[in-house]
Amino acid sequence: MNIIITGGGGFLGTQLVKLLLARGSLTLQPGNETVAIERIVLADQVIGAPTREAVAGSAIPVEFREGDVAAPGFIAGCFPDDPNSPVAVYHLASVVSGGAEQDFDLALRVNLDPMRELMERCRHWAGPLRLVFTSSVATYGGHAMTPCVSDRTKQIPQTTYGMTKMIGELLINDYARKGFVDGRGARLPTVFVRPGKPNLAASSFASGVIREPLNGVPCELPVARSQQMPLLSYGKIVEGLVILLEADAAQLGDDRTVNFPSTTYTVAEMITAMEAVAARRGITLGPVIDAPNATIEAIVAGWPVATEYDRATALGMTTDASLEGVIERYIDDFVEV
Repeated sequence: MNIIITGGGGFLGTQLVKLLLARGSLTLQPGNETVAIERIVLADQVIGAPTREAVAGSAIPVEFREGDVAAPGFIAGCFPDDPNSPVAVYHLASVVSGGAEQDFDLALRVNLDPMRELMERCRHWAGPLRLVFTSSVATYGGHAMTPCVSDRTKQIPQTTYGMTKMIGELLINDYARKGFVDGRGARLPTVFVRPGKPNLAASSFASGVIREPLNGVPCELPVARSQQMPLLSYGKIVEGLVILLEADAAQLGDDRTVNFPSTTYTVAEMITAMEAVAARRGITLGPVIDAPNATIEAIVAGWPVATEYDRATALGMTTDASLEGVIERYIDDFVEV
């Protein structure tokens, strides 16, 4: 099977391709069919050294396609020449929340136009392709949002980012209903801990409050320490993305997007766990500086603080065992001590 990952040069895309290469095959339901992964295409605007190094020497060929995902022909160029080749797609490419609020037109061009082109490409391929689309709990908001949301909660997104993700969910449902694409949606909580530099996501502080101090540099915290966040580690996220691709479509029914598991923490709890791990490891931490940002606070206040995820659990997904365990893994994977 050929696997295409848009946004493959990003953090989640890199973690996903590492897991797929380690597995070497997929077990598709129903029928418990084992399918070998023969080729992976990573598509992104830029595919940097960390991604290229992560796949170097792999027995499975990995191809890189750099460029504008919204440019004419870019999506088509990611697919094999043979239209009968088996293909599965992960669509991760997206303008993130803060960036989408800053540039409405860019959000529409990157978050919506490639989604439509990709769905049409899959629609006219041989057989209904399995496609996993990453959505977000940012699709919730407005007067209908309760503190804890489920797959049955009405979605009224209050950000441009959330709006584009909700449209993606609706496209997945309708293309699946028509039998055009075997689509699946992953409605993700905030992913942590991301390495590297902060991005424009409004939730970026959820990683920064751990990442920066562990790197010995200050972190300016834009929200109150009492702020609650539903979080899931990058390891559990990519495990869930594989489970979702392998799942029997009958388990999803007519609602193709599922809330991923999460655990709710306050920022204060995150800081306390980081301090405990750092003390055990002998790491000198940089300071966390309270620096309220009204724009970030307003965006985050419009998101749920907890999720129900019974459908994800039924598929076999799990939450993180502990906050300190997530931080320990992040240090092992990304921090030089």
